[in-house]
Amino acid sequence: MTDATPVAAVRLDVWLWAARFFKTRSLAKQAVETGKVDVAGQRPKSSRAVRVGEQLQINRGDETYDVQVRGLSDLRGPAPVAQQLYEESEASRARRAELHAQRAAAKNGYQPPEHKPDKRARRLIRALGDIDAI
Repeated sequence: MTDATPVAAVRLDVWLWAARFFKTRSLAKQAVETGKVDVAGQRPKSSRAVRVGEQLQINRGDETYDVQVRGLSDLRGPAPVAQQLYEESEASRARRAELHAQRAAAKNGYQPPEHKPDKRARRLIRALGDIDAI
């Protein structure tokens, strides 16, 4: 969006990289090839042209994004510019917020140790056979 010439269509993997869904273009290409990205409910190739108004479903880790393409860019810019390239649906935002809350609640009971084990504690850990806990 920052370059002077308007772009009519951009490769899918380049757009995913420019919109900051993936850190590198090769990671975006790999995600498309492994079926983690759908365009209008179909599994595309990474070289497929993306156009304004298309619906994308992007699975990244545990999170799923349902977005509509609002702009095209083949350059990776700052995050505020990248967020203008797409519009995420409210249902998708709510689903991701709920998943985030569930993950936070699941790790709420975990208390990391305040310091590393001392000599006596290390001997006890070895005696119990849990060598990986050191």
